[in-house]
Amino acid sequence: QVQLVESGGGLVQPGGSLRLSCAASRSIFNINRMAWYRQAPGKQRELVAAVTSGGSTNYADSVKGRFTISRDNARNTVYLQMNSLNPEDTAVYYCNAALNTLSYWGQGTQVTVSS
Repeated sequence: QVQLVESGGGLVQPGGSLRLSCAASRSIFNINRMAWYRQAPGKQRELVAAVTSGGSTNYADSVKGRFTISRDNARNTVYLQMNSLNPEDTAVYYCNAALNTLSYWGQGTQVTVSS
């Protein structure tokens, strides 16, 4: 079992940056995939970015070139660096861990991009 706690969300102006953190309750070294999802009001939850245990990454087209996902196995933490934020990035961001056939979620952190 894995508990995930997100942090780093908040209010930011368009063009600004935020870094989200996802702290896991256990080692993430052998967790197959760590990912960030987001859900905006009235919309379905969508994949933002993912990183595998081998370090491969993939991103939603809407965030490519602006967001970077990384994992620090020593700190059991996954990060999402978000640059050039725009109002369309406003959502609750969730951390996800895929371990074998099981999937674990954090409670989410709100990101609001507004002037």
